[in-house]
Amino acid sequence: MTAGGFEELIVSCEHGGNEVPASLRGLFAGPHARRMLGSHRGFDPGSAEAARFLAARFGARLEIATVSRLVVDLNRSIGNDELFSRFTSPLDAATRQAIVDAHYRPHRDAVTEAVRRAVAAGRRVVHLSVHTFTSRYRGTHRPLDVGLLFDPARRGERTLCGRWREELRHVAPRVRVAENEPYAGTADGFTTWLRRRFDDDVYAGIELELNNRIARLTPAGRANRMRQIGDTLGAVIGGEPFGSGPRT
Repeated sequence: MTAGGFEELIVSCEHGGNEVPASLRGLFAGPHARRMLGSHRGFDPGSAEAARFLAARFGARLEIATVSRLVVDLNRSIGNDELFSRFTSPLDAATRQAIVDAHYRPHRDAVTEAVRRAVAAGRRVVHLSVHTFTSRYRGTHRPLDVGLLFDPARRGERTLCGRWREELRHVAPRVRVAENEPYAGTADGFTTWLRRRFDDDVYAGIELELNNRIARLTPAGRANRMRQIGDTLGAVIGGEPFGSGPRT
């Protein structure tokens, strides 16, 4: 699969909001819990806006989840210790299963089905999973602006991200961009899970990680950064990918 050989773009956002279902709000009633909900621990600030921009830029299928990751983390696989937070992991098994059925599976199933249908129709898919990360983590400053996460063993993903990185460095030399930072692209996540279901020649799962200070830029600054990201992606994949249209 070459970088220009993709025919459909699907955009998802697993941590787009910090909503808590009414039945669980009592778990988050204290001031500490409310602070956590409003912080990066509760959601990825700026990720939903970025996902909407990119989906609109390409006319791509869009799936945004707005339930807080403190309720259930949609970017973790079933069985991962981080699927539920300190607030929801003590709940009984039936309640946790109800959370998965109501909030986890609908989002993951919608994206998976969109990929499956595109592949069944003979189209090669780029799935862009949009996230943000903190500028400081456990006392360490992270100056990175953009991270492109992928599986180095998959040629299509490796080629796409290598060219995307170079395009970004050329168009926006002050934007600090790196591959598989600040996290490993093969760590447990939605794209990693989907790679086990779709071959390299039909599916490229890229996790786009943006420094969450993008949410603190002016509207013009955010728009400019997203134009840089969108234009360089368009240059790499060659032309305008098509999808089944935006959906939130």
